[in-house]
Amino acid sequence: MSKADLMDFDEALERYEPVIGLEVHVELSTQTKMFSPAPNMSGNLEGEAPNTAIGPVDLGLPGTLPVVNEQAVLYSISLGLALGCEIAEVSGFARKNYFYPDNPKNYQISQYDDPIAHDGRVEVQLEDGTVFNVEIERAHMEEDAGKLTHVGGSTGRIQGADASLVDYNRAGVPLVEIVTRPIFGGEARTPELAAAYVATIRDIVRSLGISYARMERGNLRCDANVSLRPRGEQKLGTRTETKNVNSFRSIERAVRYEIQRQAALLAAGGTITQETRHWHEDTGRTSAGRVKSDADDYRYFPEPDLMPLRPDRALVERLRAELPEAPVEKRRRLREEWGFGPQEFQDIVNSDLLEVVAETIAAGAPAAGARKWWMGELSRIANERQVALTSLATPQQVADLEALIAAGTVNDRLARQVLEGVIAGEGTPAEVVDARGLAVVSDDGALVAAIDEALAAQPDVLAKIKDGKVQAAGAIIGAVMKAMKGQADAARVRELILERAAQ
Repeated sequence: MSKADLMDFDEALERYEPVIGLEVHVELSTQTKMFSPAPNMSGNLEGEAPNTAIGPVDLGLPGTLPVVNEQAVLYSISLGLALGCEIAEVSGFARKNYFYPDNPKNYQISQYDDPIAHDGRVEVQLEDGTVFNVEIERAHMEEDAGKLTHVGGSTGRIQGADASLVDYNRAGVPLVEIVTRPIFGGEARTPELAAAYVATIRDIVRSLGISYARMERGNLRCDANVSLRPRGEQKLGTRTETKNVNSFRSIERAVRYEIQRQAALLAAGGTITQETRHWHEDTGRTSAGRVKSDADDYRYFPEPDLMPLRPDRALVERLRAELPEAPVEKRRRLREEWGFGPQEFQDIVNSDLLEVVAETIAAGAPAAGARKWWMGELSRIANERQVALTSLATPQQVADLEALIAAGTVNDRLARQVLEGVIAGEGTPAEVVDARGLAVVSDDGALVAAIDEALAAQPDVLAKIKDGKVQAAGAIIGAVMKAMKGQADAARVRELILERAAQ
């Protein structure tokens, strides 16, 4: 469906109520895979050679048996607790049968009717402070599938490709799938709510330290279910499931598109097919995948090679006590402590700089200073060089730079030169100041000499200052700063000029 055929978003909302359900897949950052000793390479940002991080269990070779990864279970319990879920006293694994090239065993070991965690709730805060409570139906453990790369086409997708390559490195990586109950009440903000929910899940798993949660790497993926029902109806509409959307912006756009697409079809007397759909970032549209299977189609049955899990209640309570502060609560606290306005604080959050700013402040920098450097000069340089922001400087270095400013060792202009030296690897801010000779000139004698020289070049300025036109001192301050190559305290220069005028 072309964008011209979509129903206007506002009109769609007048006619239909949007209902969404979100399935977020979180790869756990364990050392090994879910059921085998093969290495878990989900955190390898450089990428590993295809089909090298695999073992007999991952490939389902005859005679192999799975062994549950204990750390993955502990991570899953912690995540369930952070989601406000109940932890099952008994949970078990099942075989989910389907036939696809990235699934070498022809079944996936997952959890079906007895997940490790169930019945939770997550508080989701939108940019303007509006809060939604999203109910969690379940969070269950499973193993990831491999990865297909489609070659020969123009889009990198299976449509139009000449061949597909399969890499089993990801097969068997531990996953937790978090499934919401139907989410009502989002109305016009439903697309925004979907993206904010996934961002909330990412923040939770990062705070727990259980996943790298890099969406561009597939560590965290979202399947977005969207359905519409006519206003006043109680029965839910037929849903579509847009698979593996891998950015917050794409989640918002995909949900919005599906609302408009489904509304146009329904208004024209058509029906919605329960199916998976693919999101196309380049065109901003979804396309049909396969007819969505129901649970019966997967022929679930208990995994015969694994015993049920019975986590000790004392262990569960210990993990509960070890939970970090919830991200939404942490944000409220930090904003209040730092004294930022809503938009100032939200800009930090949107830039994914909350933790680095917090670390900078903890290292001794004032909140305003930490925000200024990370959101300003450092962000500008990172964008120009197309590098990661945190690769330029550390929170401690930024805090040390702010300390030099507070001590009067450098002014703001010189501090930028100091930062250049730090980024270039010339040492700490103090070492760069010494090596480059960037300290502010504090010798009044040198400053007075420069002032006298500037006044001699502009003899009328002193008369203007004596007549009460104090703003005329700006011309002399500028000349002195130029003569001193920026290494003068402008405030002290102004004081000395006014002292001369008073004589």
